[in-house]
Amino acid sequence: MSTPPPARRTSGWVIGRAAGAPIILAPSWLLAALVLTLLFAPTVRNRIGDVGAGVYLVALVFVVLLFASVLVHELAHGLVARARGQQPHEFVLTLWGGHTSFGGAAPTPATSALIAVVGPIANLVLGVLFLAAARAVDATATGAPGITSLLLYSGAITNGFVGLFNLVPGLPLDGGRVLEAVVWAVTRNRHTGTVVAGWCGRVVAVGVFAWALLLPLVRGYQPNVGEVLWAALIGAFLWSGASGAVRGGKAQRAVDQVTFATVGRRAATVGHADSVARAGAAAAAAGAEEVVVLSPDGRPAAYVDRAAAASVPAEAAGTTPVTAVAVPLPVGAVVDASLTGAALVQAVGQATRLAPVVAATVDGRVVGLIRATDVIAAIRQ
Repeated sequence: MSTPPPARRTSGWVIGRAAGAPIILAPSWLLAALVLTLLFAPTVRNRIGDVGAGVYLVALVFVVLLFASVLVHELAHGLVARARGQQPHEFVLTLWGGHTSFGGAAPTPATSALIAVVGPIANLVLGVLFLAAARAVDATATGAPGITSLLLYSGAITNGFVGLFNLVPGLPLDGGRVLEAVVWAVTRNRHTGTVVAGWCGRVVAVGVFAWALLLPLVRGYQPNVGEVLWAALIGAFLWSGASGAVRGGKAQRAVDQVTFATVGRRAATVGHADSVARAGAAAAAAGAEEVVVLSPDGRPAAYVDRAAAASVPAEAAGTTPVTAVAVPLPVGAVVDASLTGAALVQAVGQATRLAPVVAATVDGRVVGLIRATDVIAAIRQ
């Protein structure tokens, strides 16, 4: 599974490096290893008999092989990504298997699809190799199949399942990334692909739970409580990932549509020595909502607080300096109004670290104000 880069490195133990990125064993992996060992132990006992604590040792070996297969899956993502110009950020083994994050989004639908599909393909290849090895062991065995055969067949089945399941077309599965890439190529809009694949992922999440709960009822027998619980957990994980993808796709699509015209407010300019009355007249003449006060060197130094200006009596407006009703603008609280989309959002984000309201300019000339709250509202709508 591939994901966007995290804000910081995932917590856990670094157990190695590949393709220039750390391989991290998350603490949740220990819980997964314990649970899977306990679940697989009865299968081992039924196959080789009760050998005491050895049953759990064999089950643990299976779990290690399973997570090694997951690591191969993630490394396949990372190595192909690096070959296509995307640097992997980290490989993480977690409770739910693993994920690979990259330093940026794939530049083309073809690259995105290729990076996504190689993970499941790696598992399917491993499954075939495990199966071939298991049959080779069976062919040379003189008695009943033993531990080696059990582990090899289990590796074949789990890799086959992981590979095929990950090809299901719905985010956050790899097949969802492929679907996203296809829709992106057709619509020429990455974020439309993300939303479509996210909704398909929601359908898959519901389907996983329904399969475990409803299919047995349709066939006339009681659902297995353990299978229903596992399906509910997997379904919840898939639903969460798919819903996050839908929200992210909509947010990114909204970001692409951000311009000064959609989030900014036109402003007139006055000098620092002008009066409140002069500021009001300048705004009316320009048809502007805001007034920016310029310093003697022409820098946007403040903006008029409209509520404060409105509280000044009309008879005093001509003698009240505009600076008396102005809010200072720190040096650097300026953005280029000609920017659009993510570039404008990023510029506003940096400038609003200094002040919640920033001046917008074109070729050094003040054209308006942008409020951080207006940008946030535009992205969330």
